[in-house]
Amino acid sequence: MSGTSFFSSPPLYTTSTTTKYSHSPSPDRLKFLIDKSKNIRQLLQIHAFLIRNGLESDPVLNFRLQQSYSSLGQLQHSVTVVKRADSPTVFSYTAIIHNHVINDLYEQAFVLYIQMLTQNIEPNAFTFSSMLKTCPLESGNALHCQALKLGYESDTYVRTALVDVYARGSDIVSARKLFDTMPERSLVSLTTMITGYAKNGHVQEARELFDGMEDRDAVCWNAMIDGYSQHGRPNEALILFRKMLLSKVKPNEVTVVAALSACAQMGILESGRWIHAYVKSNRIQVNKHVGTAFIDMYSKSGSLEDARMVFDQMRDKDVITWNSMIVGYAMHGFSLEALQLFNEMCKLGLQPTDITFIGVLSACANAGLLSEGWTYFQLMERYLIEAKIEHYGCMVNLLGRAGQLEKAYEFVKSMKIDSDPILWGTLLTACRIHGDLRFAEKIVEFLVEQDLATSGTYVLLSNIYAASGDWDGVAKVRALMKRSGVDKEPGCSSIEVNNKVHEFLAGDMKHPKSKEIYIMLEEMNKWLEAHGYLPQTDIVLHNLGEVEKQQTLAVHSERLAIAYGLISTQAGTTIKIVKNLRVCPDCHAVTKLISKITGRKIIVRDRNRFHHFVDESVLSIALHHGTYCSLSLDDILIRCHTQQELIQLKLTTVPTSKERAGGEILSPSSQP
Repeated sequence: MSGTSFFSSPPLYTTSTTTKYSHSPSPDRLKFLIDKSKNIRQLLQIHAFLIRNGLESDPVLNFRLQQSYSSLGQLQHSVTVVKRADSPTVFSYTAIIHNHVINDLYEQAFVLYIQMLTQNIEPNAFTFSSMLKTCPLESGNALHCQALKLGYESDTYVRTALVDVYARGSDIVSARKLFDTMPERSLVSLTTMITGYAKNGHVQEARELFDGMEDRDAVCWNAMIDGYSQHGRPNEALILFRKMLLSKVKPNEVTVVAALSACAQMGILESGRWIHAYVKSNRIQVNKHVGTAFIDMYSKSGSLEDARMVFDQMRDKDVITWNSMIVGYAMHGFSLEALQLFNEMCKLGLQPTDITFIGVLSACANAGLLSEGWTYFQLMERYLIEAKIEHYGCMVNLLGRAGQLEKAYEFVKSMKIDSDPILWGTLLTACRIHGDLRFAEKIVEFLVEQDLATSGTYVLLSNIYAASGDWDGVAKVRALMKRSGVDKEPGCSSIEVNNKVHEFLAGDMKHPKSKEIYIMLEEMNKWLEAHGYLPQTDIVLHNLGEVEKQQTLAVHSERLAIAYGLISTQAGTTIKIVKNLRVCPDCHAVTKLISKITGRKIIVRDRNRFHHFVDESVLSIALHHGTYCSLSLDDILIRCHTQQELIQLKLTTVPTSKERAGGEILSPSSQP
């Protein structure tokens, strides 16, 4: 068959000297040629032949032509074929509607559906199931009424699609009513109901349906695993993932993304690496979604090196992929690398998103780059990105760390959007860092008046009173918390050893190896004392004696996790700890010393960010405002007396003060 013309090679047809066709190809031959068309040029030639020979009204050839246009992505040609037909059928309309829906062109599909109705063509079950696939709840209600009127509501495909519509619209009660009254349930309808429950946070109900199924395919497993992962139950997600492997159902890309999300939430690197090895050995495609999930998992599990390796190996990177790497650098305190990567992304012509700027502003906050943070915050307007609560939170963090509490307070009150408790908590944390009790009381008073106070508000105020030695204030706040039923979240640290996660609370004695752990704690205390460690008892938030305060510090959950890591892993192995709250300054100092004494790299992920401790390779520097910043040795060219001197050594990719004074704010894409 020629690549230039379908009709240049015999024996398709023969011609006379007058170029009139002696006979046309058979309908079967034409159907074959239409179905086998590889490009739009070939299909247009066949279409032209049909028109010249009066065959364009043939319903079978017309339908095949319409489908082939759609398969080649030429939906407009497909629509033209339907509109030019003398008597379009419900099948031709249903096919073109379906092709628009699968290409996320729902509005155009709805217009075609209305045109079909105006031509008095009655929809069938497949028309309804196609229309219901992506329609919003309001349209779904109207289609439900019409399906009921025409007698299609009990059709298995239509009923399943209706269950999906109501579940996507968060009307889970209506979805379950339709599901319970189905004349016949299929694997698809069961999976649809499970997905609806899972996406709406009803994971227990989803699991009950899941456990009652005799046969499960990968889609069903994925829905349940992702449901656990997306609603804060990563451990159950990974347990179910392991059961899926034992069931011999082969995971796919969607499974991998859900499992990696669970690993990222728990910060368990070994399990994430096992999944990576599984993906390679089973030749699961590492598309941009899977690759981005690996970057996120490695970043949140403490291995930036692996995250960057995956990033560099990916050929197909979208803005979400770049965002994951930028945010990864920011949360680890590698602010300069985050900003440089942002510049590279912009030079490639990728449009930053709101997530991009969360990463960039977080990087500025971690490094204390106040003026640069303002520059990037204002740059969002150039990209038509409206600031969200997370962006405002980064700026409040920046201002608070810089000690500009009054300015931060006014900034929050002047916001265009409503503030949330996390934002006010950031400001209260700054008050605690700078010991500004008066301003903290002012903020809490405002929050109480506006009915914005939460448990975190009272806990932070109590901590500020305790840090200043005002035990009467602590007693008043704690009494108020007790009357209000407010509980302080206990600190918890976890460590993964041999693919098993071990959790510790302060003073925990429940671990099977508690005896060995506390023996190691005694050994650690001797090391610390020999290296001149002095406990920071002023941070103990209880009215205790000096000895009792030291004893309290000695059994913080981080130390228990580190002790278990030391006795459970080989010398030289990196220890990775995950803490649910912020790491206290005393534990920060202790971890740094333990890393130096043992020669171990220790990575601690707390509520806000990562802290890296590697003897002399990574220095944890106490900044002038009392917080901590971890910078790689490559960024620390010399020991500087001030943070600003340190930053200016390598920060050449953001506007300087001189450039801003000249009235020019460089966009990232124009920076050298």
